[in-house]
Amino acid sequence: MPIKILMPALSPTMTEGNIARWLKKVGEDVKAGDIIAEIETDKATMEVEAADEGRLGKILVPEGAQGVKVNDVIALLLEEGEDAGALEGSKAAAETGDGKPNGGASTPEPAKPAGVSQPPATASPVQQAPVAQPQTSPRPGDGEGRIFASPLAKRMATEAGIELSQLRGSGPHGRIVKSDIETAVAGGTAPARRLAPQPAAAPQARAPQPQPPASLPPFTEVPHSGMRRIIAQRLTEAKRDQPHFYLTIDCELDALLKLRADLNQRTPEGPGAYKLSVNDLLIKAAAAALMRVPAANASWTENAIRYYRSADISVAVAVPNGLVTPVIRSADAKGLAQISNEMKLLAEKARAGKLVPEDYQGGTFSLSNLGMYGIREFAAVINPPQGCILAVGAGEPRPVVKGGALAIATVMSATLSCDHRVVDGVVGAEWLAAFKKIVEDPLTMLL
Repeated sequence: MPIKILMPALSPTMTEGNIARWLKKVGEDVKAGDIIAEIETDKATMEVEAADEGRLGKILVPEGAQGVKVNDVIALLLEEGEDAGALEGSKAAAETGDGKPNGGASTPEPAKPAGVSQPPATASPVQQAPVAQPQTSPRPGDGEGRIFASPLAKRMATEAGIELSQLRGSGPHGRIVKSDIETAVAGGTAPARRLAPQPAAAPQARAPQPQPPASLPPFTEVPHSGMRRIIAQRLTEAKRDQPHFYLTIDCELDALLKLRADLNQRTPEGPGAYKLSVNDLLIKAAAAALMRVPAANASWTENAIRYYRSADISVAVAVPNGLVTPVIRSADAKGLAQISNEMKLLAEKARAGKLVPEDYQGGTFSLSNLGMYGIREFAAVINPPQGCILAVGAGEPRPVVKGGALAIATVMSATLSCDHRVVDGVVGAEWLAAFKKIVEDPLTMLL
């Protein structure tokens, strides 16, 4: 029998994805390890490898499909010696809710690695035995007027002008499937599928549908991408479930800017070359401050507060359709040149949609920098399940008092958003004080 190709779980938190592109066409041979499709997750577009050999017999989920659940059947692979006739049973099973991404009720299977496919399970003798349907069985609904039918059957019924309430489904639990619609269109008389007309129900009052304002200007709607949906979901959960509070401090940047210029002048030629950005130094400063105030390097779990021994800094990177946070791991133990080169590589992968889960999962603290856009100060939403995120604005000349006299310095405002379940006000203040001290005396971050 044909092998079912399932929607893979490309990360531990993935529950659904989009079919970006099929790289194999129906009828093409497939070998184990071949790239068969590109799947768009909330973070990147990833390639999916085939786990079995055969010939691509049927694509059940087309390119561009969104919100496909993990473990839904997306295609069928014909084994050696099988022809297109072998697809009918497997295709029908998918359409009646057996794993097809149409909302059909089924028991979810455990998540599998990318590209895993499996042969369909063989039914037991009891499952294979036909069960007679009494003529008085109820129509395929839930007792509240809702009709159970596959999306394909609903679409076919709408196109053919068939009232679903007048049909009896032949699928599991009376579900209306494709073959029921085909029979009705052909004028079939099978009593198990066609019902006598039912008395018209009394009309029920419907709430008036809201109408758009008459003055609404022209607009264009862009469907939500998988990334945008996940961003909306996670940040809504963060603001709802994590009690935020905010602390802001001003840091003088002149010494840090001088150190950056001095180090960039010392860059070697060739493979060891580097070009440090202000953000690279802030990543290192944040990591060093976490080592001095480890109570801020923490996250909440249901049973305990988890304190991390290394500073894995998630750095916000803007991409065309959203935001991703690749991670500089053990930033406290890395030199500035290594941090800079890793950050450039991760940013390039993020903008190209080529990040893999290990690039963006598992950070302990986040940094978001909008200074390059001239933003003076802002407060960021915590990146769950982390306990803190630092938002930094632009460095700009501001008046300061030094030694009792007015002077001009380059000053940056930094705002720490804290999860109050994890980080108390004193801990947040201590971390910001440590961060400010390192930024204003940046040679100490090298110790």
